[in-house]
Amino acid sequence: MLGYVKKSKVSSANSAANSLLKAINTSLVEVDEETQDAGSITKIECAGGNATTVTITGNSYSGTTFKTKVDQYMEKAKNKAWKAQCKGGVCIAAAICVDSTYTGTSPAGVVTVDNYSTYSGSGKLDNALAAAVLKAS
Repeated sequence: MLGYVKKSKVSSANSAANSLLKAINTSLVEVDEETQDAGSITKIECAGGNATTVTITGNSYSGTTFKTKVDQYMEKAKNKAWKAQCKGGVCIAAAICVDSTYTGTSPAGVVTVDNYSTYSGSGKLDNALAAAVLKAS
């Protein structure tokens, strides 16, 4: 594939991750308004598609309800696998698998044209998220 096409796909994936991070943060604000317990959410995982596959670590808040909130702000996340790390009621890093080849992260800069294949596929979301968390620290 041409270099500029790869660069565009990587940039688009990282942009999707940034939009996901913002959607999660907005959803966390809503959770905090409802339960004042968003600060205890530490990790959010979505296997894609099925809303019941959302796992929230550190809180008993419904994963299905949280995914519905995120989907309101980012429709593109509805059928995608994604993971996010939260601290103090704020999403600090996110990773999303936009397709079988490209994964994006926020903060950006983890997945690049040179290393995108290292993070390809939803099975490597943990690696992408871990690198994004390190970058955010």
